[in-house]
Amino acid sequence: MTDVASDFRQPRRYVRLDTILRLRWLAALGQLVAIFIVAQGLEFDVPIVPCVIIVAFSALLNLALQIAFNPMQRLEPAYAAALLAINIVELGGLLYFTGGLQNPFSFLFLAPVLISATVLPIRLTIALGCLAVACASALFFYHLPLPWDGDDPLVLPPIYLVGVWLSILLAIGVTSLYAFQVTEEARQLSDALAATELVLTREQHLTQLDGLAAAAAHELGTPLSTIFLISRELEKTVHDPAIAGDLKTVREQAQRCRDILSKIAQLSSSGAPFDTMKLSTLIEEAVAPHRDFGINIKVRLAVAATREPVAARNPAILYGVGNILENAVDFAHQTVEVNAWWNAETIEIVVSDDGPGIAPDMLKRIGEPYLSRRRGADEAQNARGGLGLGVFIARTLLERTGAKVSFTNRPFPDHGAVVQIVWPRERFEEAALATKPSPEKGS
Repeated sequence: MTDVASDFRQPRRYVRLDTILRLRWLAALGQLVAIFIVAQGLEFDVPIVPCVIIVAFSALLNLALQIAFNPMQRLEPAYAAALLAINIVELGGLLYFTGGLQNPFSFLFLAPVLISATVLPIRLTIALGCLAVACASALFFYHLPLPWDGDDPLVLPPIYLVGVWLSILLAIGVTSLYAFQVTEEARQLSDALAATELVLTREQHLTQLDGLAAAAAHELGTPLSTIFLISRELEKTVHDPAIAGDLKTVREQAQRCRDILSKIAQLSSSGAPFDTMKLSTLIEEAVAPHRDFGINIKVRLAVAATREPVAARNPAILYGVGNILENAVDFAHQTVEVNAWWNAETIEIVVSDDGPGIAPDMLKRIGEPYLSRRRGADEAQNARGGLGLGVFIARTLLERTGAKVSFTNRPFPDHGAVVQIVWPRERFEEAALATKPSPEKGS
């Protein structure tokens, strides 16, 4: 489970150059439109030359990047952050010539930081946020007057400008943090689902080996029978003892191969014990790998009036139940209990342990990807997993088979975690019913 987590957790983040360039072109176009409207439409006195120079520099940089590099290539996070930092500095330059924080467009400092929060690592987002705050702070003290009517200039009180500065600071911090958290949770969920698919694929490949063995036994049976018959006939007609001895060895080895393939075919044939399994067999197979870790595992099956459920061998169920048992053994002090019962409508497996239980703050979030609560140093040596990606994968696989998985704690004064897995009986057994051979007509 640790290997799977290391493969999928914390992937490197990249953003395409084309995405950044599109945003920069949009910003440059918007800036030109704003300058034109203020200067020509509102007839305010705007320092057009320096503003156009800044916008032209942005456009030339975009053209240079499009010519020098493939726009479809993915940028390293540091290079993407550098381009977003240039956006912040360019915006700061435009605001310097157009009123500083008095300019209502000063809130656009938020845009590059928000983009960074969704695609770049947190350290780069923090750096861009600090740069945006530094630019806003500098504009509080140093800027040219806001373009306005010269006969009736607009003078904003300092307390209002302090409020604008503070609102920019809070908007950058709160909005970026929210965007980063939402994006990170979506990324973790995507990675965990990918890990789930990988685990299920591996388990299915192991199960499919049984069918491959049956196919091999069937295909190799005919040529081995031919070798056996020919060697036996030749052995009868050859009078040279040395050659006869070699033919006898060939015949015996061919017979040995036939016996081995016969056993494989018996284990892999449809309706064999390994194709379908009773609920008790499923539980025992899931429990067996965890019996040698010094924890007493008690299995109890309730006696029911209906027959014991039988299901097709399902790697998703075996992996899911096995992973939950692994966590129970990991956190148990002495004992893990596995209780199962069934009736005509429902099948239920309950796994409980006598460990510390699930912390209240984690109880509602259990089963989320990469959620974990580290144990103490004295217990870490024996720990084989946490309540993170492994439980998420187990829960996802079990729910795909129709199960409902719930996590609780034992009622006081007992202590320990309780995991309840409940299937509709029809859903649990439907795969097994599909594998049963249909009766031949006339039988």
